[in-house]
Amino acid sequence: MNPWLGKIAILTGLVILIGMRLPHARRGRKVTVAERRTSIQETAFHVLLGIGYITGVLLPLLFIATPLLSFADYPPRRWAFASGLALLGSGLWLFRRSHAGLGTNWSVNLELREDHQLVTSGIYKHIRNPMYAALLLYAVAQTLLLSNWIAGPCFLVQFTLMFILRLRGEERMMSEKFGQAYEEYARRTKRLIPGIW
Repeated sequence: MNPWLGKIAILTGLVILIGMRLPHARRGRKVTVAERRTSIQETAFHVLLGIGYITGVLLPLLFIATPLLSFADYPPRRWAFASGLALLGSGLWLFRRSHAGLGTNWSVNLELREDHQLVTSGIYKHIRNPMYAALLLYAVAQTLLLSNWIAGPCFLVQFTLMFILRLRGEERMMSEKFGQAYEEYARRTKRLIPGIW
């Protein structure tokens, strides 16, 4: 199997992912922040977020454009390509739905916006953290599509650590802001996988 198929798939996915995020990031800068949370965990999250640009963008591009990581290559497999492509498509769809559902409530920081709303409709009716689920699908897809022991799984490792650092603080902030409404929402939904987790 041609290793360029996985490279082209992940490169296309990366362009689509960035293209989906940019309008929301631009719009988010115009919305007034009502409250921002800071902590050691939040600082560590932002450090890992910076590392995420290396593991999710720079290393894959380095693998695709140069032979520098070729010492860690392994032969691509058809099953990995097919599975990776399905996960990539699912992750991108979920990423789009989660941004559309949040609207101006989305922020890369742990903060509440002015007139912040508890979103419980659309994809959020089924899972509380669909954006994290989307990025997890993308990270697994990168692992399967890039047949390299470094460029493939590096984003999955980084994202898992980042997710662990952020999740509890984010859910605590939502619980404090929305109280009983959030607690009831949390009881009827799962964090990442509908009906499971």
